[in-house]
Amino acid sequence: MASKYDLSGMNIPNHVAVIMDGNGRWAKKRMLPRNMGHKAGANAVEKIIEEAHDIGIKYLTVYAFSTENWNRPEQEVSALMKLLRNYLEDCIKKADKNNIRVRVIGERNRLAEDIIDRINELEEASKHNDGINFTIALNYGSRDEITRAIKKIAKECEDGVLKAEDINEETVSKHLDTFDMPDPDLLIRTSGEERLSNYLLWQLAYTEFYFTDVLWPDFDREELEKAVIKYNERDRRFGKVSE
Repeated sequence: MASKYDLSGMNIPNHVAVIMDGNGRWAKKRMLPRNMGHKAGANAVEKIIEEAHDIGIKYLTVYAFSTENWNRPEQEVSALMKLLRNYLEDCIKKADKNNIRVRVIGERNRLAEDIIDRINELEEASKHNDGINFTIALNYGSRDEITRAIKKIAKECEDGVLKAEDINEETVSKHLDTFDMPDPDLLIRTSGEERLSNYLLWQLAYTEFYFTDVLWPDFDREELEKAVIKYNERDRRFGKVSE
């Protein structure tokens, strides 16, 4: 899709995080089953990866399935897992073709063994790709992530590897799932909702937020460009006084 807006000379966010909301409502508006909305949402992800890379975004992180999503109806969860299996399989081929490095964050133990195997295969196959860094938050919850990080730090203290007085913000960051990624510059949430839903709570401390009423399957390059333009209107002071 061609650019509608001129982004030349603009500050392109290095890392964009996305809460992809509205798949179910998109399907309902069209009198389709919810799983069709999730499928349309997966197709939108593929397009946005390409558009983000073309714009100059280096890191793209999407919220695919939260720790709370297990509470959805069993039929919907099963459909999501089936879609996930197909997506991961296709992603291996597309990552190689498009030079995408793919990583998955979140607690994997609750996922089916074959899904874990596909995740490991995907990460291994794409680890040397140096194009856009695409991260999927899967069975992810920020409180769970921080809790797991605290347990790792506590274990290191028990083992004498780390002293409690030496623990600082950098220590915590290094024990999070995102330890080797920069914090997001811009968070986008679609469908009109304006909450974080337990997503990257530590990492979003100084991130700019952009909320849009557009449902995720309809989110395209034009909408991404709008978000980048709004991002450029913000004064990011990181706690300092504006000059």
